[in-house]
Amino acid sequence: MGTAVELGLDTFGDVTTDTDGNRLPYAQVIRNVVDEAVLADRLGVDMFGVGEHHRDDFSVSAPEVVLAAIAGRTERIKLTTAVTVLSSDEPVRVFERFATLDAVSQGRAEIILGRGSFTESFPLFGYDLDDYEKLFTEKLDLMAHLLTEQPVTWEGTIRPPLREQSVYPKTERGRIPTWIGVGGSPESVVRAASYGMPLVLAIIGGEPARFVPYVDLYHRALDQLGLERLPVAAHSPGFVADTDEEAVDVVWPHIRVMMNRIGKERGWPPITRERYEAEVSQGAHHTGSPETVARKIADTVRTLGVQRFTLKYSSGTLPHEHAMHAIELYGTKVIPRVRELLAAE
Repeated sequence: MGTAVELGLDTFGDVTTDTDGNRLPYAQVIRNVVDEAVLADRLGVDMFGVGEHHRDDFSVSAPEVVLAAIAGRTERIKLTTAVTVLSSDEPVRVFERFATLDAVSQGRAEIILGRGSFTESFPLFGYDLDDYEKLFTEKLDLMAHLLTEQPVTWEGTIRPPLREQSVYPKTERGRIPTWIGVGGSPESVVRAASYGMPLVLAIIGGEPARFVPYVDLYHRALDQLGLERLPVAAHSPGFVADTDEEAVDVVWPHIRVMMNRIGKERGWPPITRERYEAEVSQGAHHTGSPETVARKIADTVRTLGVQRFTLKYSSGTLPHEHAMHAIELYGTKVIPRVRELLAAE
């Protein structure tokens, strides 16, 4: 297990501040994300994911463009979205963009398809939230056809049909690795299995162990469909600093800003430091010193039996300088220690 598990990083391109607390321009944040990925590549991190949002507090609305910029400055790291909001996108264009990214990155592109946890893209692109389920279901079905890279014949209710339509460019390897991201819906887990796509579990709150039933359900669904076992990944927030105390002290003010902003929109009560520290000690946040984070990642991997773990290292307005130090620690200390802990099993 120790050598099989992939360990990566992802970011939503949160709009950050400088070390004096001044908000950075979107352009600078995007350039910082590219620099963070370049560092991750140099340190041997397995993959780097970039999220997609269409709102004031996130800088990345076109992750494939950012990933292409990263591709031009890196050599080996896998490049993926986290996630592509397929419901409000056009599957044909999604395929074309990622096939192009796969070309410029020499076969390092991956896709994670999902519904997204925000809904700003629906009115922005003219979609009705009442069609939330239908949009994802039909577009995922079309995407599954496109990924074969064969001429597509498809018909649904959300767009005109395709008749023996080829889509270009084709990839050199014949298929772009494509995962489905889920937040804990059994129906979504079974849907991923039914399309023969690997599963990504977004574990953003509570103990990771509570997702064990979803992993079991996914494996049972694959077995019943007569499909081979496919990889499962886990994605969780976290932050690495030199000590446990420093990690919490540094990231807490930025976590508070982000969670309270989102909570105000969704009717959540303000987050307290006590609640946050409970998430660090017992819940989804993989935050602390390199040893603490490595042990928690190893425990999550072991408990869920996943083949990939990605740490969302960006946390609201957390400055770029802190993120770079966290990436340095993750690549040089956390990853080797996780592999050591898992190999000992």
